[in-house]
Amino acid sequence: MLRSLQLRSLRSVAEASGLRGIATSAASKSAWFTDVPQAPTDPILGITEAFQKSQDPNKMNLGVGAYRDDQGKPVVLDVVREAEKQIAGEHYMEYLPIGGNKQFVDRAVALALGDDNPAIADGRVAALQSLSGTGACRVMAEFMARFMPGAKIHISDPTWANHHNIFRDAGVERTLYKYYKPETRGLDFEGMIADLQKANEGDVILLHACAHNPTGVDPTADQWQQISDVIKEKRLFPFFDSAYQGFATGDCERDARAPRMFLEQGHNIGLSQSFAKNMGLYGQRIGTVSIVADDKAQAKKVESQLKLIARAMYSNPPMMGAHLVSNILGDPKLKQRWFVEVKGMADRIIDMRQSLRSNIEKLNSPLPWKHITEQIGMFAYTGLTGEQVDKLAQEHHIYMTRNGRISMAGVNSGNVERLSAAIHKVTTA
Repeated sequence: MLRSLQLRSLRSVAEASGLRGIATSAASKSAWFTDVPQAPTDPILGITEAFQKSQDPNKMNLGVGAYRDDQGKPVVLDVVREAEKQIAGEHYMEYLPIGGNKQFVDRAVALALGDDNPAIADGRVAALQSLSGTGACRVMAEFMARFMPGAKIHISDPTWANHHNIFRDAGVERTLYKYYKPETRGLDFEGMIADLQKANEGDVILLHACAHNPTGVDPTADQWQQISDVIKEKRLFPFFDSAYQGFATGDCERDARAPRMFLEQGHNIGLSQSFAKNMGLYGQRIGTVSIVADDKAQAKKVESQLKLIARAMYSNPPMMGAHLVSNILGDPKLKQRWFVEVKGMADRIIDMRQSLRSNIEKLNSPLPWKHITEQIGMFAYTGLTGEQVDKLAQEHHIYMTRNGRISMAGVNSGNVERLSAAIHKVTTA
């Protein structure tokens, strides 16, 4: 009886206020979430599910962006195992500060910008530990929404799909700039420059520091210089997403060339770093977000706001990955061992690119395949159509995203000939 009276009272108050929907949902809890639609399946998850359902013993999953060795097995770097031993039992499980492990942050930023970078020496870098690259981009997106009102984020077409989700959810307006040219399987440099010229002063340009995802197409040094010139002329803010330092070419210095050059040219920049790929720390969710400010006082204010954003999002970051990376970067011997191991991963992928191209060309394909070796990093943008990708899955049990992107980490000496033959078949049918 009392329950019935309470519901009638709540309903009458809500209806009197014009809130009939609230009254209905309050009266019937089962109706609270009836209007929630089913979210679309993540494309990569869909590929994995299809792969797992396949009973073919030679099936291949070329969708997931995680490194595999030449036997197709996941890899934990030897240097990471050594760092694990060093830190075992050395730390309490207390919360890290909101900004994370400062020693890790300082060493990570120095890896990206250079140990002797004047911006670091002058205290102009605001930085904190983030939840890998995704978290770094999300913090930057929220910072844009709060402190760069009206600024648009200009994103390459195509890009890593989650870039769109991240900036959309922060309420930042997105626009695309041309990047990939299907006719050449390379960079649409003229289109890119033309689109950047149309950007409004104060807008943010999202740039892939190296190993562009998904295309594997990077600007040349001269092209980076021209991009820098346009961004400076238009008074735009460059934000670099660096997910593959060392993993692209095998050279950490070379892979950091673009953001360092922009700093040398007088830009202030934003930077997202991830250690998922180059240290194999996928599940540790370890990265940084940083912004180079005008001076030390400004950097202090910017960092305080980045921390305020992080506080509301996740309070403070996890510690294990930070200790691992910090130990590796802080120990000269471990750091050198890491340089060797990350180069080994990069070299294997470069070798597989050459092998894939040469095997397809041996089949007398009438199509050009030089883009496979001209591209760099984990992913190759093959140029396959959605229909050809579907045929690979249906007829050959080879799975990849419908834009023709393949994870070169999934290619090895044991499956490259089969992959080459299948690609040849679907592209010449």
